[in-house]
Amino acid sequence: MDPRRLAAVAAALWAGLIVGIGLIAAPAAFAVLQRSVAGAVAGRMFTHEAYVGLAFSALLLWAVRRVARSDAAAGRGSQLSLSLVLVLVALFCTVFGHFGLQPMMATARAGEGAWSFAALHGVSAALFGLKGLVLVVLAWRLTRPPA
Repeated sequence: MDPRRLAAVAAALWAGLIVGIGLIAAPAAFAVLQRSVAGAVAGRMFTHEAYVGLAFSALLLWAVRRVARSDAAAGRGSQLSLSLVLVLVALFCTVFGHFGLQPMMATARAGEGAWSFAALHGVSAALFGLKGLVLVVLAWRLTRPPA
């Protein structure tokens, strides 16, 4: 499969996962379950998404680097493409948002730490939304024909 097409499909699937969890599954859990149970269910979904996101990141980094090298060799840009930067932003949002903030949120939920749970949750939600937006932009960019 063409690396550009593979990257576009991967970015679109990952974006769809983000939208599915963030706009459908997590709100549905809070609508029908007790708050503590819904929080546990949502947390589990976000953990699964983080690990799937790491796999998507690896695939996207490989594919986008191949596309960038090919485009640079054809005189259509640099090896440091905007698509590569978008993948790195999505990866940062995953690593910092889940693996960095989640332990701090658990500490805050226990009444410890310097930050409130609400503040950390807001930052985490913003990073999750940013990641989804970045992935939609990446998928859109990769579906355009090379310039």
